[in-house]
Order: sequence, then structure tokens, then C-alpha cells
Amino acid sequence: MRISNPMNRILLCFWLLSGLGLQRAYAQSTPSQKLENMLGDQSFFANHPTGFVLYDLEQQQVVYEKNSHQYFAPASTTKLLTFYAALVTLGDSTKRLRYIPRGKDLLIWGTGDPGWGYQALPQMNMKEFFAPYQKIYFSDANWQDSAYGYGWQWDDYNYAYAAERSSFPIYGNLVKVSSPNGRPQISPRYFENSLTPTQKAIKDIERNFHQNLYYYNPTVYRASTKPEYIPFVTSTETFALLASEELGKEVIPSKEKLPETHFVLPGIPMDSLYKEMLQESDNFIAEHLLMMVSDELLLKLESAEVIAHLKESLYADMPDELLWFDGSGLSRYNLFTPRSMVNLAEKIYHIVPDTTLFRLLPTGGRSGTLKNVYKAASPYIFAKTGTFSNNHSLVGYIKTRNGKLYAFAFMNNNFPYKARTVITEMEKVLSYIRDNY
Repeated sequence: MRISNPMNRILLCFWLLSGLGLQRAYAQSTPSQKLENMLGDQSFFANHPTGFVLYDLEQQQVVYEKNSHQYFAPASTTKLLTFYAALVTLGDSTKRLRYIPRGKDLLIWGTGDPGWGYQALPQMNMKEFFAPYQKIYFSDANWQDSAYGYGWQWDDYNYAYAAERSSFPIYGNLVKVSSPNGRPQISPRYFENSLTPTQKAIKDIERNFHQNLYYYNPTVYRASTKPEYIPFVTSTETFALLASEELGKEVIPSKEKLPETHFVLPGIPMDSLYKEMLQESDNFIAEHLLMMVSDELLLKLESAEVIAHLKESLYADMPDELLWFDGSGLSRYNLFTPRSMVNLAEKIYHIVPDTTLFRLLPTGGRSGTLKNVYKAASPYIFAKTGTFSNNHSLVGYIKTRNGKLYAFAFMNNNFPYKARTVITEMEKVLSYIRDNY
């Protein structure tokens, strides 16, 4: 049709341009474009390195990504790697120890099981198991690692979150400090005489770096109403003395190698370890879960070797190489990409039922490290946090108002403000996804 009237031509051009404008406006208002605006060059997240991936678990495809190929320090989201390795490798309960009876005596080896006397976990009756034997010989010949993980900060040694690793932990490898009368008391009893007054200007108890000697300043000591916990220096001899005191019978250090033929003492339910590790971000449990995986696969306790084994087998199909050095995420050398973390979240999702997975993970506004954030009438975030100075990440699952479930990885490094500031901005992004996807 030919349009000869000049006014009609003007109206047609206006109509076409208006339609184009509407198309552009519509394109800018799509959820993915809105996410780009919230995470893009003009956003809060442009001020520091940020990586993000949103993955549709049903359609098995990436819905949105930003810097998904770049490496980030994951902090405690590293625990998800340990979690999956344990799920695939270990059974429904721990293996408390390996042993060989020798008449009235017993020879034992640790498996890395962290449960004996650790207040965060359910307890089993160890005295009952050892009751028939007169002497117990404890060997650490299967322990081929160090007390600290590769890349841990040395000055964390005085804090409970950096308790030492060992083949057979007892009491979480921690001393307990109580202050009933404003003055500190240490337990177990073996350490009672290890506490000494000092004139050093310290308000809390400090341990000697190399020895189990603890100091406090009576003048300025800051007594806590709740028990506090400080790592002790582990050794075969220290374990033997603590176990002897606990059992009321002699435990003797040994160096005998673990033979192929031996017995195993079942321990506590694995779920109890998983829940404590994920909900409370328990580094001690995470490190010893990795040791238990090493014990199961290699019959020795060696974190670097079992990590190398897992990277070549269980994690061989990851989209990017895992720069992985410990079980907990305390190591500053760990580096993963967001797309690898989403791949991991998908792996976990396929072997753990929804109800179990959401019970174990921290839940926004309800439990664990997410209890005070991502609050909503109906929980929508189920994820593992990872935080240390100037770094915060979140990896897990988001449930939308439409009932869809997505895996996501949201990783932030090197920001110059408090983590709470970053979390507030992350919450805006994740609540938008909940409402629009």
C-alpha cells in the first residue's frame, strides 16, 4: 500500500519508532537484564571482584552468569567439596577406630573420627568398648600429615576455629576454660597445672605457640559467663595421657603399622557431623571428615594425597581446575570458580533428597550461619556461607515463589567494607530472583 499523505507518513514513522521503543523497554525489563543492572558495571558489585552463576536444576542450564570463569577465594564454601566427598565415600556412620585384640591388650589406630569427647557431637560409650582390655596401645603410624593445614594463618593457633588436626582427636583437641568465680579454670584435669599468671597485657587466655602452657593476667582478665575453648598442642603422647585419664587405664604410644586384616569400631551417625559442619561452619569437623575420607580410600591420613586423588576421580569433570588445599576453607590458597561451585551444588543435589539437604544446610532466617539474614515468611535460601576478612561467598540453592529451584554461587573477594554491607546487597539480588524467576 502506498502512503502519499505526508501526515500519514509521519504517523507511521512515529508508530514504528514507538514500537521499537517498547521493544527496547521490554528487553531492559526482562529478569536477566535486571540482574545485569544489579550486578553490572554501575552496580555496587562493580567496586570489587564478584562472580555469580544462577543454574536451573530442572532444565540443567545456566540462566545467568557473571565472571563465572574467574577464580575466587571460597573460604568455608570449601566445606561443600569435603561434604560431597564424604557423602560418596563414607557410609551412614563413622568408623571410630581400627583395632586388633591381643589377649588382654588392644592395639588401636585412629581414623580421623572427631567425635570422642567433642561437645558439638553425640557421644558413644568408649569406656564400655575398652573395658575388657588391660592395656591399650595407640599407634599413629597411619598419620602422615601435619597439625595445621597448608595455607592456614599461623596466628590463628589460639582460636577454637583452628584446632589442630590429628589421627584420633579427643575433646575436639581443645581445652575448656570456665570462670565460675571470675578466675579461669582449665579442663580436662591433665591441663590444670598448665595455667599460669602473667604480667603481659592480655585480657583473655593465651597459649604458648609451641607448648601446652596457658597464660592470663589476673588484673585485667576478662571472664566470660560461657565456657571458652582453646586448642591444645597435639601429639601421640598427649593423646595417650588424655585417653588414659578418660578411661582409667593405661594407654601406651606405639608405632606399629596398620595391617590389612583388622577390626573396625562403628561410631556415630554421619548426619550429625554433616549438620554441625554445614550449619555452624565447623572447621574441626570438616578437616577430620577429609581425614576420614583419606582413611577410607588410602588407609592412611594424608590430606594432600587424598585431595589429589579426589581431583583425579570424583572431581575430574569440573569445568575448571580446583586449587584445593584443605577440608575446611581456612587455607588462603584455595581458589575455585563460581561455575565449578555450581557444578558441585548440582552434584550434591542429585544424591541428597531435598528434605535432607535443606535440613542439613543453613536456612535463611531460620538456622545456622544464615539465621539472621535472608529472612522471609517462607524460607528461600539454603546455602553454605564462606567468610574471612574482605571475602564473602554463598553457594547453595534458591527456591522461587513459582516453586522452581535453582543452584547458585555468589562469590565476593577483596571488598574494603564489612561483610554485612555485602550481604545486604546480595540479599537484594537473591530476593529479586525469588520474586521474578
